[in-house]
This record gives sequence, structure tokens and C-alpha cells, in this order.
Amino acid sequence: MSGREHAGGLLRVVELAEGVAGQVCGRLFAGFGHTVTKCEPPGGDPLRTREPVDADGLGYTFTALNADKQSVCVDPESPDGRARLAELLSSADILITDFGPGRAARTGLTPHRLRSAHPKLVVVALTPYGVTDERSDVHGDSLLAECYGGLAAMVGEPGRAPLSLGGEQTAHAAAFVGFYGSMLALRRADGDVVDVALCDVAAYIDWKSDVVYAETGQVPTRTGTSIGRWRTVRAADGWIGFIYTPEQWDRVVELIGDPALEDPRLRGDKARLDLVDLWWPAVERWAVARTKREIYRDAQRLGLPFGYGADLADLVTDPQYRARSFVSDGAARLAPVVGLPWRFGSPRDLHGTDGTTGPRPRPREVDGAGTGGDPAPLAGVVVLDLGTITAGAATGRLLADYGATVIKIESMGRPDAFRVWPVPTEGDADVTEESPLFESNNAGKLGITLDLKTDSGRAEMRRLVERSDVLIENFTVGVTRRLGIDCPTLMEVNPRLIYLSLSSQGQSGPESGTRSYGSSLDLLSGLASVTGYPGEQPMWSSADINYPDQIVSLFGAGLIAYCLAQDLRGTYLDVSQRELVSWTLADRILEHLDTGTVPEPTGNRRPGSTPHDVYRCAGDDQWIAIACRTDTERAALATLVGAEGMASKPSPWWERNHEEVDAVINAWSGSRSKQECLRELTLARVPSAPVLSARERAEDPHFRRRRVFLDDPRRQKGFPLRLLGYEPPPPRPAPRLGQHDAEVRDGHRPGAEARPAAGRVPVEVPPQRSGGST
Repeated sequence: MSGREHAGGLLRVVELAEGVAGQVCGRLFAGFGHTVTKCEPPGGDPLRTREPVDADGLGYTFTALNADKQSVCVDPESPDGRARLAELLSSADILITDFGPGRAARTGLTPHRLRSAHPKLVVVALTPYGVTDERSDVHGDSLLAECYGGLAAMVGEPGRAPLSLGGEQTAHAAAFVGFYGSMLALRRADGDVVDVALCDVAAYIDWKSDVVYAETGQVPTRTGTSIGRWRTVRAADGWIGFIYTPEQWDRVVELIGDPALEDPRLRGDKARLDLVDLWWPAVERWAVARTKREIYRDAQRLGLPFGYGADLADLVTDPQYRARSFVSDGAARLAPVVGLPWRFGSPRDLHGTDGTTGPRPRPREVDGAGTGGDPAPLAGVVVLDLGTITAGAATGRLLADYGATVIKIESMGRPDAFRVWPVPTEGDADVTEESPLFESNNAGKLGITLDLKTDSGRAEMRRLVERSDVLIENFTVGVTRRLGIDCPTLMEVNPRLIYLSLSSQGQSGPESGTRSYGSSLDLLSGLASVTGYPGEQPMWSSADINYPDQIVSLFGAGLIAYCLAQDLRGTYLDVSQRELVSWTLADRILEHLDTGTVPEPTGNRRPGSTPHDVYRCAGDDQWIAIACRTDTERAALATLVGAEGMASKPSPWWERNHEEVDAVINAWSGSRSKQECLRELTLARVPSAPVLSARERAEDPHFRRRRVFLDDPRRQKGFPLRLLGYEPPPPRPAPRLGQHDAEVRDGHRPGAEARPAAGRVPVEVPPQRSGGST
């Protein structure tokens, strides 16, 4: 599949969203060739003219988020606008919206009314706190979501201000979750409402902190780039990520070649951490004499998962990106996946056609749904999960959550390394019993062992493939071919197999065989180059987060559900984790290609919003985030903090004088508790959020009510979305190594037939039919 052709049924999507998350979600549908009608307010989407802009005055962010969409002017606040919107929805399959409950009620666009008027419509609601939460009536963005969700508490240097990840990361992650949810809803006979809260997605990404706090009582916090086992070190021309596992120490010694690292006292991982001052200066002397690419190349040759700090100028000339046409001469393809057709065209002007003419697509045919009861969206789907650690394994967990029978395949001699992974705050990496982190990525699965190096193991694998729908793997490139389980080989066994490869840099190109962890990809993707304190070194999400691993699992689950919903069988999906993270920076890449500008870290400040930062409150490591977009919000803030003279100042003044503004806000917030600041800001309707720790998140009823984490039998991550018509049951415990060998080999899949019925626990949107789900 290539070019602009579209395989599968054409979907008609209406996008009614001013926030980044909704527009990214719509962009995914447009990129895959579906008809997306963007409804803009009178005068156009504010992003059209938000700086930075191109020579024609069009914002780069708008261009990146709205390519290949069609656009109409619709004012849902007016009767004519609501009538026009109803006309669009009468022939639509999916509505993407970010209206809070107040605006939705005022315009008649609550999920309840939408589903009543359009019973087959899938509604994807991407809001700050949830579709029924009154806080969603106030603007929310990635900074506020990452603060309330706790993610920001983990990013940055100890003792300094928490940081939002560069760009709009949680908005992109929430868009991936919304896309996945929409595909689940499409597999339900009568559609559904997909309720995604940005703060839930941020908290879901930081799931390891929940586990660590529950297991140890310690509250994880940010570790920055200069302490811990993994660090960044200055090279001759930039920065390098010094990343290795304990068993790779001998390779580190070989790479550095300095006697200081050969000290016998450094044989143990804990000793190396305790004695870091003894050997780290030798690393610094060695690195500063070499270029970042030279170090990266030499480390990768030894199998060390180092990454270098790539900025956006590095990306557009990168041999790997050019070999895969992620970028090309003077242009960017910027496709987040290889294996499905992807489009990138200029966004339509405000008066473009809305694409509503022509016959409506034929009704969906839903596998495993509509057969009585309230079946899971992925009931009947069988997934072979060869994923390890997070990227692949977490993708399988998401599929298992919504009804797929997921069979985790390990080797008895080399099981998933996450089984013995240390929790981030442990003093020693030697773990003798199963890690609590393993449970979160593997709950709800069956577990078997196969030795794929033997003929009998490969034969058993082929028998499993014959009876399966999906295969997931995130091995180093080349491993599946050597084991005889590569896509061409298995497609001969099952031509309808959906095969997902989640590799570091993709299946092709000169660097396809590299090794990485999420922290390596933070650096290689360019994300770290735009994350950090202004004027300082790049900042990664940290080994405790490994953000690229988390986001790729959300996207991978969405891709698989998309292929299932669209009946795109026999599909090979090649996802480069590095490219996917770079894709979230598409607007900055387009700006660089057009102007040559190389973005640098700007802390928590973002275009189009000022003030936009975190401010210290009374107490130890207590912070409040504020994000104002409008003059009205700024005037209210000025009055609240006792700076009435600033209330009438225009937005450019606030931007130029941000240091003065920050000083005034800090003086106000520093004398108040975080709770008091939040209460007063909320009453003034100033967009704000507290920076929560893992302990505070555990105590907040919001996250427990929305099942972002679970506690049965021990703390594990829960779900990043809510469906109106289906509430996942608690997942089965993660399988012991080889627990289901005998049953699966006999063709029996324990629990697949007797999966607990979908619980009709109280949901936040009433059902459309009396006595039943929608």
C-alpha cells in the first residue's frame, strides 16, 4: 500500500476541537486517508495565526496538525451552526470533540444527546479532566495535564522546578489513546463514547511511580541527568546519553579504556553507584574529546544502548531518517508508521469543501460484537505477544484489557527481563524475586514458553500463528529473521496476520540494528533537545519514565485496533519508536525546514500562552502551574496577585516582561499553600493545576474513580480511557513463566471462553436505552 490509495472502509470524521489533542487525533484519520471535516469557529482556528508562522502567515502548528483535512466554518453557539453540525453528523462515523460539560450542555452536544440523535456515532471526547468533570470547562493543555497527572514531578533536576516535556506531548499521547478508543468503539455494534482525560493519560504514562510508591512507601521524584546510573555527559559537540545495564559493565570498561573503570571495587552495580565519583571523571575526560556521533557509533558497536542528543538540525540530515524518507530534500514525509498509506498535504483554507456529498459508507461489520450481552470490543481476537519490557508488552496489555486473548511468549532460558527489573528507588539492581513492575505490563495475558532456536519450538510457533490474528514484537532488528519468525515467513503460514514491529529505529536504514531504551530515544528523537531549562542542556524524561516506551505502546495498540476495525488483514506495520516521538514535534521540524531555526529548551513556556509556567508554593517541593491564553485570564490573574497595573497590558507585554510577571506570581504563590493557590486561581477562572506527587495522586479520588491505577491484588496501572458502554473487568494476574504451556499447546486458552462479564459499574454518562448499555 502506498501513495494516496486507501484500503479498508472510508470513515467520515467530524472534528470539533480547538485543543491540540483533538486536532492530532483528527490528523491521524486524515493521514490514513479518511475524510476529516474540521469545524472552525468564525474567523478560523486560533492556531492558524499563532506564531511562529510561515511567509503566508499560517502557523506551523496549524499546518502540522491539519494537513489533508477539509474545513468549514461552524459556530455551535448559534442555531444555524448547530443545524449545520447536525447535517455533518448525520453522515459521520466519528466525532472528535474537546467540549467541557458546560459548553456541551449549552450547545446541545453532550455525549448523551449526540448518541440519542445519532445512535451509531462514535464520540471521542478529549478533555482536561473527563467529559463530565466541571474542571474541563476551563482550558487545559499538556503542561497542566502533566502537572496534575504527576508526570511533571518526575521531569527535571532535583530541587529545581518541574518540567513539562517539550512540545505538546500529553496532547499527542491523549490523541493516540482517543484513536485507539475510537477503533474499540467501531468494533461495538452500536458505537460508543470514548472519554479521554489528558490528566489521566499523563498519570498512566507515569505508572511506575504509582507502583514504586505502593510497594516501598517512597515518593519518586525527578532525578535529572546528572545522578543515578544513567546520565548525560558532554561530548565535544553536544551531549551523549550514558546508558547501560549492569551486565554490560565490561563493555563500558572496554569503550572508555581508562584504568579507573577497572578497579575491582566497581564489579557490583551498587558499588559503582556508591563510588561514582571515583570513575565518572574519567568518563567525562574521555567523552569531551570525542564527537557525540563518534561515541554513539562506538557504543552501539559494543551493543551499548547509548543515544546522542540530536537537535532538529541533526534530524533533517540524519542518515537513518533520510534513508527511510522520514525527511527528504526540503520536505518532510513525517509518517508515524510504515505499512499503511500516509498523506501529507497542505491544510484546506477555511472555505474548503466539507466532503459531505456522495453516498454514505456501508454500515460496519463488527467481529465478535452484537451477539448478546455486552461483549468486549476485542473479543475473539488472538494476539501473540513477543514483546518485552515495556514497548511491546504494554501494547499487548492494552489489547488484553479490552477483550483480546493475548498469549505472552517467552523463552525459559531468557524470559522477559522485566520479571527481575528493579523498582527505580531500589539501592541495588540485583532482584531475586519477580518485579512488581512486570505485573503492570502483563496482567490479563496467558503465558507460554517456546525455544525458537529449536525446530520443535519454531513448529509450535507456526501452529500458533495459524490460529492467531495479531503478532507483536519489539526485538532488535534481525532477531526475528534469525529465529524464523519474521513477517514474510509467518505471512506464508497465515496470510491474514497483522504483524506489528516496534523497533528502535525501524526495520530499514543504516541504523536499524541499534539498541535503545526510552532514554536513548528521548535523545535521538530530538525530544530532549526541546525539553529542559532555558539555555541549558537537553533533558530526558528519565529512566523512571522512559516516555518513548510509553507513547509507542499507546500508538501500537491503536494501529492494531485500526487494522482489526478496518479488516486490514495481512498487514505489516513497521513502527520506529524514534520516528514516532519525532513526529510529535512535526510543527518544529516544519519550522526548521522553512526557516533554519533550531529550537532549544524553553522550560515550561510555550507559544500562544503567557504566563505558562510552574510557580513555587509554601512547603517543600510544592508547585502550582498556570497557563493563560486570553487577555481575560491574564487580567483575572493580575487582579488576584495584586498587580492591577498589569491587568490591562496586552499579551505581547506579558511575553516581553515574563521575568517581571514571574516574580510577581512567585511572590504571591510562595506565601500560600498549593491548595490555597489552586482554590483562589480556580475561583478566578485562571487555568491552573497543582503539581502532584505519586503520593498525592494515590490520595486523589479522581484517579481511583477513573481506574487509572488498580489495587487488586497489588498496585498496577489501570486504563488510559473510559468507554461508556464497556467497563473492563479487573485483569487476571500476570502469568508465571510458562504457566499456560500445556493448555495452549492443547489448543485451549484458559479464560478466553469464561472471561468475566463486562461490569456495569457506575459510569459518568447515562446510557441511552433504559436498562441497557448503548
